[in-house]
Amino acid sequence: MNGILFVMTGASGVGKGTIRQAAVPDLGDIHYSISATTRPRREGEVDGVDYHFLDMAAFRAMLAHDALLEYAEYVGDYYGTPAMPVDAALSAGRDVLLEIELEGARQVREKRPEAVMLFIAPPSIAELERRLRGRGTDGETKIQRRLARARKELLAVREFDYVLVNDRLDEAVKAFRSVIRAERLRARRLSDEAVAALLRAT
Repeated sequence: MNGILFVMTGASGVGKGTIRQAAVPDLGDIHYSISATTRPRREGEVDGVDYHFLDMAAFRAMLAHDALLEYAEYVGDYYGTPAMPVDAALSAGRDVLLEIELEGARQVREKRPEAVMLFIAPPSIAELERRLRGRGTDGETKIQRRLARARKELLAVREFDYVLVNDRLDEAVKAFRSVIRAERLRARRLSDEAVAALLRAT
């Protein structure tokens, strides 16, 4: 039985990575897909752990070989999900989590309509701006571009299966774990063997 594909997205600075890092260790066997990107590596980031950092030529080569499940441009940088590790994990029965941008999430839903889609929202645009400035990684121009993009992205919340507001981190992490666990318990995911086992037990 194949694993479940979970896709999480949300505005830059909303706390997607923080929620994921806090929630995933308690969720058992779930494969986190590492994205490829052309953006510069930030201080402390490790190639192959945080992202696969590629130059534009290498990224275009992956596109040419149809090696990306999705890709998107975000404020001047490109991001994409290598398809092979995702498909291998799902085929092995492992759940997979993608943390990607809105445009890429839409591409995944088009290709994999069975994917479970989660949108992480900020409590307000003002709070999002505060968080972006607090990171200290972007100049004023890029911050304004991220905020403008966030306003547009928030209009897409109804395209998703779940919307989690990251107001208090502990509550957002709890809600994220609850979604993953609930999806794993859906009756439609039961295999024929599991249903047969239930019948034998009655």
